[in-house]
Amino acid sequence: MENIKSLADQIRRELKDPASKTATTKNSRSAKKKERQADSPFLKTLQDYDTTGFKHMVHVRFDEKTVRLMNQFKMATGVDISKLVAFAVKELVGNTPDIKQIIKHFIENTDL
Repeated sequence: MENIKSLADQIRRELKDPASKTATTKNSRSAKKKERQADSPFLKTLQDYDTTGFKHMVHVRFDEKTVRLMNQFKMATGVDISKLVAFAVKELVGNTPDIKQIIKHFIENTDL
């Protein structure tokens, strides 16, 4: 009977002060998330990519599978999808000289 009373008292205390329990749970979740995210140098680079000064928006269409993958990536890492896409496009343009050549050729051949 004493165990039942102490269990009831414990439940009452938790109901009175739920903030302490949720804070502990949130801290443990964020610690696990940070630990999981720190493993990849790519992820660190992506998280450090600053998009605060970006003002222009582009509407882009993706197939369903890619959207699902990007949403799962966001849930797993906490990285915003627009940041992921901006980083990916920057890397694509930076690492593919053909894109710059095509643009340069177009500009040279444009009549002004």
